[in-house]
Order: sequence, then C-alpha cells, then structure tokens
Amino acid sequence: MKKVILVFFFGILFVSCSQQESLKEYMTKSWQTTHINIKMPTYQSSDSTYVFEDDFQDNPSRIAQSQYKSDGTFVAWYLDSLGNRQGDAPGTWNIEGDSLKIEYSYGGRDVKVSYFIEKTAEGFIGTSKNDWDGDGIVDDLLVMETKQINIED
Repeated sequence: MKKVILVFFFGILFVSCSQQESLKEYMTKSWQTTHINIKMPTYQSSDSTYVFEDDFQDNPSRIAQSQYKSDGTFVAWYLDSLGNRQGDAPGTWNIEGDSLKIEYSYGGRDVKVSYFIEKTAEGFIGTSKNDWDGDGIVDDLLVMETKQINIED
C-alpha cells in the first residue's frame, strides 16, 4: 500500500510540474508596463537618492510596451498620448533560471539587463539592479509591473 501511495504522489507531482508553462513560454507574449519604480541611491554620482515612479494613470505622455518572440528576439517601444507607436528598440532575449536577460540598443547605448521575473495573475513583476542613472555604479533598483496585452503582428 505504501508503494502505491508513493507512486501515486510522485505521479501527481510529475503531472502538475509538466503542466506548468515554462518561463520562456510565459514570456513569449506581448506586455505593457503598468507601474515602474526606480530607486537610485547615488543619483548621478551625488550623495542624493532619487526615486522615479510612474503608474501610467491619467493620460500618461507615454506607455512602454514590448513583444517577445520564441526565436529569442524582442522589440520594445512607447505609445505616445495619442496612441502612436514610436522608439522601436529591437533586441534579443533569453531565460536563465528565473531571470530574463535582454540585450538591445537604444539612444546610442548598448544595454544588457537581467530581470528577476515573478509571474502574476495579469503579467509579471521584473526586478533589476543596474546602473539606470548612468553614473557608473550598479546600485539602482528597478521594479516593473506589467500586464499581458494582445498585439497584432
């Protein structure tokens, strides 16, 4: 009887694990940023902390969106207040463990960022420690919340 219960338990565990969508499959969609918070403790090499935060409510001037494809490419862009798409930034992405790693060029800068990804009911929360203020110190913490959107190709 103990063997039957043990086999049954591991069978249920195997089935439930195999039915979960992998992080790569989960990310292969389109997303919109719904909230962003960037805390920069040595803002531009000063002794001041600067926090940038936006919840994209009340007709924001721009909204960030992105689309991740299964071939490892993605594109990020902004929608202006009139809904026009601008600033396309194509790049590559991959998953390593529980992290999303992206590389792209934007505004003359090559960017390489790694985000810890936490799945949510609407999308995901991405957390990244990086040099967001460009002062040469990797001490800035970005927390970004997203929701899944539908984009026509």
